[in-house]
Amino acid sequence: MSIDWQNFTPLAALAGGVLIGTSAGLLALRSGRILGVSGFVSGLFEKDDEWLSRLALIAGLILAPVLVGLVHPQAAPIPDVGWGTVIVGGLLVGLGTRLATGCTSGHGVCGLSRLSLRSMVATGAFMAAAAATVYVVRHLI
Repeated sequence: MSIDWQNFTPLAALAGGVLIGTSAGLLALRSGRILGVSGFVSGLFEKDDEWLSRLALIAGLILAPVLVGLVHPQAAPIPDVGWGTVIVGGLLVGLGTRLATGCTSGHGVCGLSRLSLRSMVATGAFMAAAAATVYVVRHLI
């Protein structure tokens, strides 16, 4: 394995991490809620008083990269697999978030910062599954 030093952007990654952490912290302080994207997405199908805030978060997740792309254009990533694989992968991620009762943002960002044992186990499982998937796809298939 090698690092692509030409495209390595530690400052952008640090800025993104600070923004995510700050957002998660402010949400927890303001409303006592955990910032988990899968929970926000599934909550879009419930009509309650938090529906609009959920919609705003999802809209921000979609619009932010678009706006950054307008300011700092880069070549769009092109998956080196077919759309069927992308769709199946997305469905499997959705199934995994249901089985883990949360996603990487909820468990990995918020759960680990609260020292939640359940989140530590879930994040370890996410990382192990990701490593196994990359190994199978890159080396066995």
